[in-house]
Amino acid sequence: MKNLVQLGFAALLSLTTMTAKAQNTNTNNENSLLWEVSGNGLSKPSYITGTFHILCSKDFEIKPKVWNALNKSESFVMEINYTDQNEMASIQKMMTADKKISEQLTSEEAKNLDKILADYGTNLKNVDSQSSTSLYSLVATKAIPCPQNEVKMYEIELLKTALKNKKSVNGLEKVDDQTHAISQAYDLKETISQLKLGNEYAVAAKKMTEAFKSENLKELDQLIKNPKFMDKRQEKLVLTDRNKKWVEKMPEMMKNQSSFFAVGSGHLWGENGLINLLKAKGYTVKPVTSL
Repeated sequence: MKNLVQLGFAALLSLTTMTAKAQNTNTNNENSLLWEVSGNGLSKPSYITGTFHILCSKDFEIKPKVWNALNKSESFVMEINYTDQNEMASIQKMMTADKKISEQLTSEEAKNLDKILADYGTNLKNVDSQSSTSLYSLVATKAIPCPQNEVKMYEIELLKTALKNKKSVNGLEKVDDQTHAISQAYDLKETISQLKLGNEYAVAAKKMTEAFKSENLKELDQLIKNPKFMDKRQEKLVLTDRNKKWVEKMPEMMKNQSSFFAVGSGHLWGENGLINLLKAKGYTVKPVTSL
């Protein structure tokens, strides 16, 4: 159960950041998940790639242009720095709560949740001491249609190469930042509502995977406008607010070193996406079709 939750936590931001309602306002040519950032005083270009945090091995592929961009960069930057042991400890801490889930529900609500959890291969007794954020992470496990030993984490594969090539590694935020955003966006009752949509997440994730593999951002844009998974308030908490914080940190990182940023794909586009926010700061941001 512990490993399942850890996998779910790693995957849930892929889903939440790829199911937000957003307007496609960047450029006419967005058929790329890799973008180059230049100008505005940068001596070398940096790169941003959109990721799908967890994929089954059969669907997993990192395109040559992404590897080339990483190799050209001096620093590798993820949402969270997985090499920081303090951050890994924070993930463990995030999973538990002071108040049991059952104590926050009526007896009828607890019974209903127990029935819902059966569809996830567990029950309320097993998860009762976990946080609502940890419980919410189970939603993402529906999007992984293969055994745990057949999955690959996109950022981890990039990280392995970055470490092998002795690149510096950084994070845009802390685990606590992510946890706070998710817990504010999805309280316990909203989390239970999302758990009821498990099969719909599975269907959506399959379509997203295919669109991601083909870098079909037009199709992704249509998929992310599904209002079932994220409303405007949740979009602001999970995407917009975090993007605005990140874009304040990125200039210094890019100024000091040519940086390669790997973030959930949903953070790239839209009025409040990283591409537009960086353009607003005076950078030239363009899609990379080959490198």
